Amino acid sequence: MSDPVELKKLVKQLQSATTEQEIVDILQTLKKEFQVNEAILRESKAGLAVGKLRTHAKKEVADAAKELVKKWKTEVERAKAGGTHPAKAAPARKASIVSGPSTPITPTAPSGGKPEVRTAKKDGVSMNHTGDTTRDKCMELVYDSLAVDSGSPSEQLFDRARAIEKAVYTEHGSTNAAYKAKIRTLFVNLKDKNNPSLRGNVVSGELPVERFTKMSSQEMASEERKAADSKIREDNLFASLGAGEQQAETDAFQCGRCKQRKCRYRQAQTRSADEPMTTFVTCTVCNNRWKFS
Repeated sequence: MSDPVELKKLVKQLQSATTEQEIVDILQTLKKEFQVNEAILRESKAGLAVGKLRTHAKKEVADAAKELVKKWKTEVERAKAGGTHPAKAAPARKASIVSGPSTPITPTAPSGGKPEVRTAKKDGVSMNHTGDTTRDKCMELVYDSLAVDSGSPSEQLFDRARAIEKAVYTEHGSTNAAYKAKIRTLFVNLKDKNNPSLRGNVVSGELPVERFTKMSSQEMASEERKAADSKIREDNLFASLGAGEQQAETDAFQCGRCKQRKCRYRQAQTRSADEPMTTFVTCTVCNNRWKFS
């Protein structure tokens, strides 16, 4: 089946699905029952909807989306190689700026190796847009960080990269040191292989460009990194109280790890004076530590 109308209906169902199983079922239906070409993917916007799910938190959903994008990419390439011309060609958009493909792309692995990393140059995307060499180069860096493992169309990636660079330039007023530092921070965090959700949210638009460009490195960090940083801060807070300080011993607290009641504790005012003191407890049996207010 290759009816764009039916495909659009399924795409709407996919976008409104409320459970992971429902999403997987729709993806499987799309995979089994639909054959696509470049024009159909453009018209139905199915590529965008499915490509977005490649970074879904549920592995089963992400894997199903990746398989479907890969299948569609193969079908599009086969149609082009066979000289098949869609009956209804989609109008060209930004032809003078973007010359790369506008269908979803899945990085392929040459000779069974790691998937090839996408870049603006490999996608055939020209960044000669602002008339300023520095700005165009920064825009290219942002594009490369968004595209690294993305299956989204090059036009969509270009739109996001251009909007991000423009927002940073507008904030700083020139390509000064602060502008370059901000672009560098965004680039590093977007390209972080351990933070695919940040890339996916920026590309899909779930994280608006205006908000994204105002975020700090800590705010952009992955959940794993945030949890690790929080643990480091907590450990440092325990240490900052001073190892030599006298701690009161008590059996009033039970250790959540070893269930013993042999503990030492101390209290400190870590927040404003009108808020309760924070109690720091250390189990003398297993050295487990926790705090509460």
